[in-house]
Amino acid sequence: MVQKGPRPLVLCGPSGSGKSTLLKRLLKEFPDKFGFSVSHTTRGPRSGEKNGVHYHFTTKPEMTAAIERGEFIENATFSGNMYGTSKQAVADVRRTGKICVLDIEIEGVKQVKTTDLNPLLVFVMPPSIQELERRLRARNTEHEDALKKRLETAIREIEFGQQPGNFHIVILNDNLDKAYAELREFITQNVEDNDQEFRGL
Repeated sequence: MVQKGPRPLVLCGPSGSGKSTLLKRLLKEFPDKFGFSVSHTTRGPRSGEKNGVHYHFTTKPEMTAAIERGEFIENATFSGNMYGTSKQAVADVRRTGKICVLDIEIEGVKQVKTTDLNPLLVFVMPPSIQELERRLRARNTEHEDALKKRLETAIREIEFGQQPGNFHIVILNDNLDKAYAELREFITQNVEDNDQEFRGL
């Protein structure tokens, strides 16, 4: 289905769990090792977001049509907006020989598990729902209703994340340095190549 290459890495976790921060750190430390699969979304860009960098911004009719044509590996609707990973986005990264990193929601994880991608699955867990709410409120990007929906979704996501067999590792992000060290260690142990630069870390 998708061009062969190193085993992809999937990062999943509730909004506000810190997975984006961990991901940025990983990509900054190993720019030649990892490539980020840019997702599609039908939501509007937030301040500072660039099309093709943070997301491929699209419309619901365009994305629905592309999904029907079989162009997506996974897709989900979240807070009224569609999100998804296109086969093209993953193929573009894998063609470079880099490890493709996907930042996706629970529904996406369920779908990816049915493909032949065989990814390493990482769930990033917030210290508590209270802390998650504090982080989301500090962003100040959403109205109260949207915030409540995100928290309800987060509770369901955490339940799924904690079920044995759903992920290869669950990382509790109560301290960023510790969480990053765990992520790095997990990848180092599981990366399927003999690259000394990475193995020797």
